[in-house]
Amino acid sequence: MKIIEHYRSSLPRSLSLLAVLLASVVFFAALAFMFDQAREAVKREAMERATQILDNTVQRADNILSNAETATANTLWQIKRQLHQKDSMVVYATAFMKSNPMMEGCSIAFEPYFFEQQGRYFSMYVGKEEDGSLITAIEGSASYEYFYMDWYQLPKLLDRPAWTDPFLDVDVDIDNEAKMIVSYGMPIKDDAGKYVGTLSTDISLSWLSQTISAVKPYPNSYSIMLGRNGTYFVHPDTSKLLYESIFTETLENDNPDRLALGQAMVRGEEGVRQAVVDGEHCYMFYKPLGTTGWSVAIVCPEKDILSGFHRLQNAVITIFILGILIMLLVMGRIIRRQLKPLETLAAQTEVIANGDFSQVIPYDGRTDEIGRLEQSFTHMQHSLVSYIDQVKRSVAAKASLENELKVASDIQMSMVPRIFPPFPDRDDIDLYASMTPAKEVGGDLYDFFVQDNRLYFCVGDVSGKGVPASLLMAVTRNLFRVIAQQGYTPSEIATKINHALSEDNEQGMFVTMFIGMANLETGRMDFCNCGHNPPVICIPGEPARFLSMQYVNIALGMMDGMEFQGETLPDIRGQRLLIYTDGLNEAENPSFELFGNDRLIETMNHVGGKPSRVVIEEMLEVVEKHRAGAVPSDDLTLLCLMLKA
Repeated sequence: MKIIEHYRSSLPRSLSLLAVLLASVVFFAALAFMFDQAREAVKREAMERATQILDNTVQRADNILSNAETATANTLWQIKRQLHQKDSMVVYATAFMKSNPMMEGCSIAFEPYFFEQQGRYFSMYVGKEEDGSLITAIEGSASYEYFYMDWYQLPKLLDRPAWTDPFLDVDVDIDNEAKMIVSYGMPIKDDAGKYVGTLSTDISLSWLSQTISAVKPYPNSYSIMLGRNGTYFVHPDTSKLLYESIFTETLENDNPDRLALGQAMVRGEEGVRQAVVDGEHCYMFYKPLGTTGWSVAIVCPEKDILSGFHRLQNAVITIFILGILIMLLVMGRIIRRQLKPLETLAAQTEVIANGDFSQVIPYDGRTDEIGRLEQSFTHMQHSLVSYIDQVKRSVAAKASLENELKVASDIQMSMVPRIFPPFPDRDDIDLYASMTPAKEVGGDLYDFFVQDNRLYFCVGDVSGKGVPASLLMAVTRNLFRVIAQQGYTPSEIATKINHALSEDNEQGMFVTMFIGMANLETGRMDFCNCGHNPPVICIPGEPARFLSMQYVNIALGMMDGMEFQGETLPDIRGQRLLIYTDGLNEAENPSFELFGNDRLIETMNHVGGKPSRVVIEEMLEVVEKHRAGAVPSDDLTLLCLMLKA
């Protein structure tokens, strides 16, 4: 009670206590937020670091396996050249081992009685001793029937190269020494394609384990590798190798995190999960190893990841407590000296707050907190004046930008044909087109022209919207016009446009497009659909339907080197064709209900027999009615065509 009365009896002391309490709350909240953000930042950095090390580890292991696969494939090619020369097998196996010192052994094994003079068994084996020297032997006997071994059977049964899971290899006919190895086998076939044997090359599991465990992101972290069924191939506890799996612990104790981790690794997924390992919370970073079906993981204890953070946290908390105590001691005197200047400052700032920015805030030359506060308010006054001026300039700049976008929209619309009918001297073409951007400028396009009694036409939709899409739209339209005028077919036009758009396409933008070429004499139409919506075709006496297409190529600009496939309609005279972008069938109303393909076909059944201009105008009316005032979410382009007989 005496302490409370002591502070209540003095305004400076009361204010100092209140200020310290408020500062404590603010600082505590700030520290809590900082600690939370710092903890997350440390975890993110740890995850990035561990993920990078895991990627490097998998890359090293994958390089080892890839080198083994390549060397084995090269040796298989040599074996096939002299398949029936058994004496050559020792030469090839020895050459393989000398050229690939990281390999543990090489077996060239054949089906029973392949070499009749050798009897039932013939498997040429060249292996490496502990001192690095090579040992040569012919495998196979009643006690070691190699053709029942996994390394022999897997390539034979799968009819393709395959890695075995690690196994304990013991050949009593050679040295009776047990070695933990993994084997890569390739089927040997004769000229007729008949399986005659297996070429198997071995890698020491201990050597592979050393390679995978060579780099650790933290002192107590370690690496593990699982087989296709979750069995441990690499683990710091060697007693678990081949005898336990990642699921073993879950059989005795309920550990859903460990179970989910094991299932994800067995499925060949990549990622990071938290799990309790040996009673300790850990982060598990895992990734599949190539096409082997194995998975590699780095186990990082959480305490190692956050050890530096905890040291920083303890130091900051200590500093915080000391600072609060010091603040409480000195605050009373500071407040007592500063109250009077604050009253003057408050009166002057109130005048400024009412809009009189010409008011001068007095400055008495003080360099303490009050002096800095006076300077801060002066700076704030100047900043407000500057800010208001910036707002005025921003409003003017926005108006200028809107005007420039209007000009850009006019330029874009001028790039596509807008005069209809487009060919007034011809009565055999009924064509009309419309393009409505969702923003000031859009990414849809259409174009058409007649050359050599052929009508070339296209409708396209650029990925994205706005200015970037409009720029790519202009490039694509010009490419179509230039390439088509050289007399190419639609599929050739698509191939050349795709090549031009794929070069230096760092933004990954693409264009869906329907390209057509109609012979005005015969009515034949060649076309190429590049990932675009199927057109609607109306044949007299039949209901409207989507045009059936055998080939739906990918969009333009997605992948260079593609050869686009075209198709042909023998005669489209008297048939009406509506080509459109997805702004039609994906138009939404305020309830986010799509216009849809069914409504599109239904509308075409009603208007398909009318002239092209009427078809498009009535289609736009139906779409606008469906939108019911909703803002368009995508550009809408329509092109309607009919060749008259």
